[in-house]
Amino acid sequence: MRVSEYLFLSFVAASSFLATSANGQKQLAQSPRILSAKFVYFKNESGSDLVGKNTEAQISKWGKFQLVADPKQADLIFLLSADPYNGGNIIFASGQTGSVDNGHINVDPLPNYNKQSPTRYAFLTVIDPKTGENLWSDKHVWGGLITGFNSVGERLVKKLENHTKK
Repeated sequence: MRVSEYLFLSFVAASSFLATSANGQKQLAQSPRILSAKFVYFKNESGSDLVGKNTEAQISKWGKFQLVADPKQADLIFLLSADPYNGGNIIFASGQTGSVDNGHINVDPLPNYNKQSPTRYAFLTVIDPKTGENLWSDKHVWGGLITGFNSVGERLVKKLENHTKK
């Protein structure tokens, strides 16, 4: 197989993967629990107050949900964070590395100290407050002159808004 054929096939495979992934996110965002929700509790764990305020303003601007101050009154919880929900990398006191996935700790057979990408992402996760289930989640590159230094949460809310449209 020639190099050009190999590159073309790789491009086609990657394109179909990305299309499938985006379509899956759209289907998740169109779940009845998200579409029928009225009240949302917003939790900012991004570490940036300005990013959190901009995100909260975008949720209000959207107008689909009413923000509430108590998570017990909410139909959904919007969590903005610098780490994926219910998953993340950990380093034990012994120096061993691992990850947390749905409350279970998985220890790496060999320590791997370079798990995090040098690129910083923000994650928006829509959570069912009754079950703690992740109903929808997406990430976006955080910061930079082109993407906007404090607009990452706004962009994620806009992605959710676009995915909820039929």
